[in-house]
Amino acid sequence: MNLLPLVGFVLVCQGAGLLGSIPTFRAIPTWYATLRRPAWTPPNWVFGPVWTVLYLLMAIAAWLCWTKVGFANWAVPFWVQLALNVLWSWLFFGAKNLGLALLEVILLWAAIAWTILAMWPVDPLAGMLLLPYLLWVTYASTLNAGFWALNRRTN
Repeated sequence: MNLLPLVGFVLVCQGAGLLGSIPTFRAIPTWYATLRRPAWTPPNWVFGPVWTVLYLLMAIAAWLCWTKVGFANWAVPFWVQLALNVLWSWLFFGAKNLGLALLEVILLWAAIAWTILAMWPVDPLAGMLLLPYLLWVTYASTLNAGFWALNRRTN
């Protein structure tokens, strides 16, 4: 079994997380700290471990599909959702545009669902590995909506 492609997928997915963290780390102690938060907002330290695991699951799912069929019909939605994932951080934390980030996270949710539907026939385990990601983005969408509702007059 060739694990080198798995390492590549892990590096790409974790790299996407690092790219998204650039505006996040800058905004957390400044702008984000001033926002009114929904009651269901977890502590800041929760996000790093959760996203690290989710990016790892994405990488494994992509690798499973790649080992079966190479870059096939699952790949386009996978890369789209990964790009949208990075973009969300830049809209929310970088541009500080809670409303646009909310619209974008809805597109991200749809792209994740599309990815699951594309991966499932190739490897059902790959599709299942993305279900926690879809659930987390569902929760994150409610957070984004809550932040937007509580802060839309000040931002």
